[in-house]
Amino acid sequence: MSVPVAGVTACPVFTQEPVFVPPPPETLTYSFTLLARPTSPRIARVATRAVLAGHGLDDMTDALVQVVGELAACACRFTPGDEVYASLRYREGALRVVFYDRHRRHEHPRLVAACDARRRAALRVLGCVVRACEGEWGFGEAREPGGGTRMWAVVPRGGARGYAGTS
Repeated sequence: MSVPVAGVTACPVFTQEPVFVPPPPETLTYSFTLLARPTSPRIARVATRAVLAGHGLDDMTDALVQVVGELAACACRFTPGDEVYASLRYREGALRVVFYDRHRRHEHPRLVAACDARRRAALRVLGCVVRACEGEWGFGEAREPGGGTRMWAVVPRGGARGYAGTS
């Protein structure tokens, strides 16, 4: 025996768009893995732009898209044919960007110095952008299993606004 149900429809119909209220910036915590390919920096920039917009941090976009692009390009350059890992976190008024690549640190001091000089040269633009934003950046040995190199930048929101000329 079936019981009739009055007033139930299979598909609800919405008459107006729901209002989007972005989550607070402090909830911004994203990570992703990219192939170490020439197209990956673009993918990282597009993803960063979407994440910042989704959290109401549009005023940081110009600086952060540049920072992420530079770190992604360097990570991919030092890790041909492998994967790189990226992390974005917003805490205490600043966005921290971290990239891990699979390029292990050398053992010989001269090789370490030469490799660090190549990486520093590859990150010249990054250094300029981060300094203009009054942030900080660096790189060193990854402490995670599998080794490799960890590159990072911390960009304060106020500095990113100044970089974009919106402060």
